[in-house]
Amino acid sequence: MADEDYEMDGGYDDEPPEPELDEGVEEEADNENNEDVPDPLLGENEEKQDQQPSERPRKTSKYMTKYERARILGTRALQISMNAPVMVELEGETDPLEIAMKELRERKIPFTIRRYLPDGSYEDWGVDELIVEDSWKRQVGGD
Repeated sequence: MADEDYEMDGGYDDEPPEPELDEGVEEEADNENNEDVPDPLLGENEEKQDQQPSERPRKTSKYMTKYERARILGTRALQISMNAPVMVELEGETDPLEIAMKELRERKIPFTIRRYLPDGSYEDWGVDELIVEDSWKRQVGGD
């Protein structure tokens, strides 16, 4: 008897129930009205994204930091160890870290580094755009 008197809606009588829509009804209405009409906001955003890197000169250094290098090598070595495709010709290398170092030397790692600036913006650099120090020679035992 006490259960019948108690309402399970949490006491929110002011909120109207949401109407149930049939599946696909709203999508069809949108498609009929806007098939050939391009979205003006979408076009402007694409143009701005394409223009930002070329318009604005970069503020950060063109040199890869040792921290970026370590993260890139570690991430790429992990990918290679999990059977990701290798981007360079192998000459007997089996160690994933050695393969990642060879890929970095040949600038074949398909990563982008995002450097955040103090004002909240960021710069994206491709690994192939950055200058990498030759410290790998000491670690691998090269020339």
